[in-house]
Amino acid sequence: MYIPQLPLERLRKAITPGKVMIIYGPRRVGKTTLLKKYMEQEQNVLFGTGEDFFFQQEFASQSIEKLKDFLGDKTLLVIDEAQFIPNIGVNLKLIVDHIPHIRIIVTGSSTFELTGQVGEPLVGRKVVIPMFPISQMELSFLESLVETKALLESRLLYGAYPEVITLENIVDKRTYLHDLISSALLKDVLALEGVKKSKKLLDLLVLLAFQIGKEVSHSELATQLSLSKGTVEKYLDLLEQVFVLLPIRGFSRNLRKEITKTSRYYFYDNGIRNALINNFNPLALRDDIGALWENYLVMERIKKQSYKDLWSRNFFWRTYDKKELDWVEEREGQLFGYEFKWGTASHAPKLWLETYPQASFSCITRENYLSFIG
Repeated sequence: MYIPQLPLERLRKAITPGKVMIIYGPRRVGKTTLLKKYMEQEQNVLFGTGEDFFFQQEFASQSIEKLKDFLGDKTLLVIDEAQFIPNIGVNLKLIVDHIPHIRIIVTGSSTFELTGQVGEPLVGRKVVIPMFPISQMELSFLESLVETKALLESRLLYGAYPEVITLENIVDKRTYLHDLISSALLKDVLALEGVKKSKKLLDLLVLLAFQIGKEVSHSELATQLSLSKGTVEKYLDLLEQVFVLLPIRGFSRNLRKEITKTSRYYFYDNGIRNALINNFNPLALRDDIGALWENYLVMERIKKQSYKDLWSRNFFWRTYDKKELDWVEEREGQLFGYEFKWGTASHAPKLWLETYPQASFSCITRENYLSFIG
């Protein structure tokens, strides 16, 4: 079953000679599927993967003559997993500058490698298209409203990786998620020189899985893991760059007692979070439904912001005397505050209204969440 992919429409609208389309996203979110779907309507395509040794050699040459010979009369160049090709950014720049008729698409799952290689060489020559696990916006093309609400529990428990959604057996879903963690999730991080403690990385993720919606102390994490604070911060940064974790910082504009120096961490996918703690119990048997609901809404909102071009700075808001909002967006000079409740809706904190009287407030519940994420 093919699930319509919103980045595909963005790619079709944005692709043009003279620009490199860079598609970033976690492993197994459907980047290769997107490429194949796009190429169905194309002819005269050169397709390859950065993991292919022959392809690596050709596209690491830094010789425009060799690149011209290899490309021949092709009008579209597509490279999957481009981060494995040495000097890929320099070579793409040569192609853009010297073969002006060709269109280029590259994908990468490892931003710390691909961004570092293409950032400076492709200044002004690239368009970045992010990808995520499947969004509810995309699933809405296939589901009725009744089906969406019926499947909400499954989304909270098993997440939204494409294969997880298409698998019907819950045992298969769980097996897939555990395999994803062990074989792919940390592959990019562990490939880095100096990052060899895979158990410590997993221990770090498990600790964070129990702290969704809470401020995280790097020093406390370091103590619990018997690592230095610097090492923990390095691991957190890498896990962010390979699309495992999303950090959100505290918002402050007026009050000295507002918390701003700590972050909250969310997982790109609920299924990954639950697999890490090996808990797929039904919602009725869980005591972490608030955390699951918050993580789900945060990531679906991030997807919506990306796919609908809602340019926003995102924060949480909390004071030292424990007044808080789960989510704050600052866009176009306006503040929008949100509270996430699985149960009964709540009112805005009085201090929030007094401190930011021009800001709006909404409580997101099961009754109104689809307008927030779709």
